[in-house]
Amino acid sequence: MDPTGKPTDTTVLVVDDVPAGRYAMGTVLRRAGHRVIEAGSGAEALAELDTRLRKGTLPHVALVDTGLPDMSGFELCRRFKERPHLIGLPVVHYSAAAVAPADRCRGLDAGDESYLTVPAEPEEIEAVVRAAVRGARLRADNRALVRRLTLLSETIVTIQSARSLQELADAAADGAARLTGTPAAVFVLDPDDELYRGLSRDRAAVALPDDGAHLAVSALLRRLSRGQSGVRLTTVPSPLWPTGFFRPGVQHDARLALALTQDGRAPVCLAVPARGMRRAGPESEALLAQLAEATALAAEPLLMYQVERHVALTLQHSFLPQPHRLPELPGLDIAVRYVPASRQTEIGGDFYAALATGDGMLTAVGDVVGHSLDAATVMVEIRHALRAYCVDDSDPGILAERLDRMLQRYHPELTATVCLALTDPATGRTRIANAGHIPPLLLRDTGTADYVKARGPLLGPGLPHPPPTELFLEPGDRLLMVTDGLIETRGVDLEISMEQLRSASLGALPGLDALCDTLLASFGHDREDDIAMLALRLRSQGDTASPGGEGAVQVASASSLPTRSVKGPPDGS
Repeated sequence: MDPTGKPTDTTVLVVDDVPAGRYAMGTVLRRAGHRVIEAGSGAEALAELDTRLRKGTLPHVALVDTGLPDMSGFELCRRFKERPHLIGLPVVHYSAAAVAPADRCRGLDAGDESYLTVPAEPEEIEAVVRAAVRGARLRADNRALVRRLTLLSETIVTIQSARSLQELADAAADGAARLTGTPAAVFVLDPDDELYRGLSRDRAAVALPDDGAHLAVSALLRRLSRGQSGVRLTTVPSPLWPTGFFRPGVQHDARLALALTQDGRAPVCLAVPARGMRRAGPESEALLAQLAEATALAAEPLLMYQVERHVALTLQHSFLPQPHRLPELPGLDIAVRYVPASRQTEIGGDFYAALATGDGMLTAVGDVVGHSLDAATVMVEIRHALRAYCVDDSDPGILAERLDRMLQRYHPELTATVCLALTDPATGRTRIANAGHIPPLLLRDTGTADYVKARGPLLGPGLPHPPPTELFLEPGDRLLMVTDGLIETRGVDLEISMEQLRSASLGALPGLDALCDTLLASFGHDREDDIAMLALRLRSQGDTASPGGEGAVQVASASSLPTRSVKGPPDGS
């Protein structure tokens, strides 16, 4: 029993080769309420501990006689400390003969907690055992706290590197599960009531909560976060907490750590089963609160980026010409595509343009280097400048030089790429000026596809631009201009990607829409950059363009402006 008279849960290993000694020590310990395991040698003690390790029933303390027959008690203690699973087992040496200061020093050097001279009073033996167990538990608690703090730090680093609110929720859920040893769910509710949900990896991806459950969580978060400041810990009983977030089809009371972003607009909620938190202890709850606060802080720049991205996408959509506003010239068909990058990536400055001039149709595809609202804004400036410049002179080479000077003067910190093509529908004569862009792909009606040999420095550095490259389109020929967002892949050489694009173009059906749709289907999924694509075709004699049919000017986008929805990993992910 402990000093208050309560029974203990302590198991003591007594190692002594003398049966009478084991009996005497065991009797004292049993009378004090401890469970006792006996061993008559060092080897027997090690074997007993190996057996108990497999069962998960290691003792809390070992009392070891120094004079064992097969090895000294000091050597046995050293062997305990050499084994990772026994390093935390406190050892108390005892002896009736080896009682000199040198013997006590040998025990300390071997790693013991204390040293008893026997015979000893029962009260002293009990006090030494209690002190050894108390010290071991304190060290174990400290090690566990260090592990949890390390996990917290690692999780915070991970969530701070998240590139989207969905990545943030997933990372925070995994971190919360590791901190508490229970399943976890994390929710971020943005100002537009879009709920992002992350579930820890130990939650099987089956029977996931339905939309009704997510709506219930959204309403609960709005209600609980009203007027809140700081981090709030609260328990929501199972009738109010939807089923299935922690385990499929199972109801739980939920322990929530709720935090708000600094502007107070977006609640962040970390949820774990309340029963699991009671087992994990108050330290885990405090760490969960810290993680909730860190998650809210990490959500702020992502929420700001969402707003910026929405503005940039709106800007791009409003300034890129729509199908009914693209110019038309007899004998020439044009098709365009614009696909914003996936929502996990930043907005870029990709654009296309088609302008009817006195010398023919001027088409352009370009990309402002960088990913930000600034890049999208400069893209708009370049398009407007191009529109103004071609009123006086539509020569692609002159236009490239003027755009270069404009960028140097007003945006010297930025660069851009652009490919300009001026096509005369009557003759097929096409002049191309390329400023650091992927060269156009010429698909002849005869079945060949080759990149036009048009090269030049990008816009911005002020380097001299070569004269335009000239070629002639035959009826049925197609000219394809794209931004690198269509084919550029991290870790893959651009030349290889360009060859893949050429091969895919050869496999497309005739017509502009078929070409564009084939390429988007082949390359346009989950891209890290925007995609702008423009294709033109010199119409064969007798061809007519009909709205909505082959040859019509069309715009298609594989992505649209953000809409409200519940975000989370799909079933089976």
